[in-house]
Amino acid sequence: MGTTLAETPATPSAANLPDLRETARSAPPLVGVLAAFAAVYLIWGSTYLAIRVAVETLPPLLMAGVRFVTAGALLLAWLRFWGAAWPTAAHWRSAAVAGGLLLLGGNGLVVWAQQYVPSGPAALLVATVPIWMVLLHALGPRGVRPGVLEIAGLLLGLLGLVVLVYPAALGLSGRVVERIDPWGAAALVLASLSWSVGSLYSRHADLPRAPLVATAIEMICGGGLQIVAGLLLGEAWRFSPAGVTWHSLAAMGYLIVFGSWIGFSAYVWLLRVAPPARVATYAYVNPVVAVLLGWLILSEALTPLKIAAMALIVTAVALITLRRRRTSPET
Repeated sequence: MGTTLAETPATPSAANLPDLRETARSAPPLVGVLAAFAAVYLIWGSTYLAIRVAVETLPPLLMAGVRFVTAGALLLAWLRFWGAAWPTAAHWRSAAVAGGLLLLGGNGLVVWAQQYVPSGPAALLVATVPIWMVLLHALGPRGVRPGVLEIAGLLLGLLGLVVLVYPAALGLSGRVVERIDPWGAAALVLASLSWSVGSLYSRHADLPRAPLVATAIEMICGGGLQIVAGLLLGEAWRFSPAGVTWHSLAAMGYLIVFGSWIGFSAYVWLLRVAPPARVATYAYVNPVVAVLLGWLILSEALTPLKIAAMALIVTAVALITLRRRRTSPET
């Protein structure tokens, strides 16, 4: 989220860090919003490859926990160096709730479920995030009912994901539709719900006014809970440090810097300045980015079905964005 920091004076201080939130709520800069969406769309799409490499020799939950705790601690230390105020006890409590919902419930359940559910159906189930976001936002105290274009965009996006990752479900391929582990599928649906609740909770929770400080403590709390979960599940006892490769360590480094510092920071900031449905469109774009990276880096086939699916997804994002631009922006 370098764009936001770039707008502060050359020497930040505790006084101007809170102003970031007030400025964001009143008139977020277009360049900053576009940069944040680019980070969430492109960087998070690339983390599929990084996670795949990282978990080859690193335990999933412990890796994810160390990733977020490291990223959050270093970010908080950097902000403190430049004068940011230390979060209050109330801030830490809110961060524990938000971090638990987003990182333990959301990210953690996805990591666990992919032991039993193939990546294609998993991506499809995780793509229910935008639907949950719209439904939960509509049911909130100041809920906004989704419009026709928004609903059409959500459904079209899901259709695009089905074509992209699971064409057999529509009879578009000759493959037999595979059975999905019910517990794994349930975990993915719960992960999507947990991420959505955490996202909406973060918008109004008692968190530090400076978005980056809030991001840092959410990552510390959520990552800490992931580590506890990994230890309770016995990952440490099945882990062999001697078997860790430099490729996995490099992938985890990429996840810390790009996936967490830049990507997650951009996501938390967007939750404060953009409508939930528009922010949630990352769930449609990330699989497209993953497919394109697979084609460019791993020489995976880019079939006509994949191209058609990506066209549906881009159209869905456009419909949701168009709907929100026709209404008053919520801040």
